[in-house]
Amino acid sequence: MMDIRLVRIDDRLVHGQVATTWTKITGISRILVVSDEVANSDLRKFLLMQAAPPEVKTNVLTVDKLLQISDHTLLSNVKVMLLFTNPCDVARLVKAGIKIDTVNIGGMKFSEGKKMITNFISVDEEDIKAFNYLASQEIELEIRKVPSDRRISLTEVLKKAE
Repeated sequence: MMDIRLVRIDDRLVHGQVATTWTKITGISRILVVSDEVANSDLRKFLLMQAAPPEVKTNVLTVDKLLQISDHTLLSNVKVMLLFTNPCDVARLVKAGIKIDTVNIGGMKFSEGKKMITNFISVDEEDIKAFNYLASQEIELEIRKVPSDRRISLTEVLKKAE
């Protein structure tokens, strides 16, 4: 089984903060970007590979592909960071049996149909349902852009936003 060091939702995926601070503090050797949308875009995959630190192997996978390979011997004891664009994909993994303790939320941009709950996190009803499901599975949902930031409970922020 892979050694999941960080599960992060950040629609920017691999960028400066991920490439520098999060990879160092977690001690990972592999970033797995888990997104059906990104996995089907050759340009986005190429750009993500260019943004990743050279010492960290990076792959872009669909949710189903990660589920297929999650217990493969090639990932045994590999320290990984799972990067997602949305909580619905994380919930799909958990429902399929992937064990996750904490989800870090770094940023979810505003778009039509979403409401801002912090200055860098916007959610719609589907996102809220997914976050509520994850919380019901006793998964900690913490907001932090960088490791040195104070942890803020997403569950508490959602309660205040209602």
